[in-house]
Amino acid sequence: MRGTFLTLLFVFLFSSVWGQADRWKVREGNRSYEKGKYQEAELEYRRALEKNPKSMKAAYNLSNTLYRMNNAAEAEKMMTQVVDSIDGKEARSGSYHNIGNFNLAQKKYQEAVDAYKNALRINPDDMETKSNLAYAQKLLDNQNKNQNKDQNKNQNKDQNKDQNKDQNKDQNKDQNKDQNKDKNKDQQQPPPQITPQAADQMLQAIQNKEKETQDKVKKEKAKILQTRQKEKNW
Repeated sequence: MRGTFLTLLFVFLFSSVWGQADRWKVREGNRSYEKGKYQEAELEYRRALEKNPKSMKAAYNLSNTLYRMNNAAEAEKMMTQVVDSIDGKEARSGSYHNIGNFNLAQKKYQEAVDAYKNALRINPDDMETKSNLAYAQKLLDNQNKNQNKDQNKNQNKDQNKDQNKDQNKDQNKDQNKDQNKDKNKDQQQPPPQITPQAADQMLQAIQNKEKETQDKVKKEKAKILQTRQKEKNW
């Protein structure tokens, strides 16, 4: 895209579209604007509007000056207020053209497209406006594609989140079911049966253990008696 899409149609610097001489303050503002002294130009145009609030030239030029000062929102507001009151095909078409530029700078692509179309309805042969319109439409298409992409991404994210939630719920349900099944299985399982032979063996083992214990106690008592006897046997 060539660098002409932000070119402003500053028609009042060199022509008298409204058929009247520029006021002195407007001329001073124009001189400052041509020198790139935009703050001084803004001051002169505002002074001109104080003297004549209906001055279309002062409002139009002030709008362009604000844009040069990186205040596209205020420039758009100012130009929108006067565009319907501007007479002359070239001047009015240029106003809509500039509104498109101001919207473009704010990334308001749909508004920019609408403004350029309004300019072309007045002046269909304006090649610069056609070029700007094509550029704005391209940016608008890209913006819509990105928005749709982000929207689909968020939808897929939410869908996956719901699926994972349902999957975890099913897994927990199956796990609890298995645990309950194992628990019921343990509860329903009958106690192991002991055969008479095994019972006799266990009883014999208990009796042997008891006999060993009694023998050990007898030996300890005898040992204690021997010790006491030695102590007494001095």
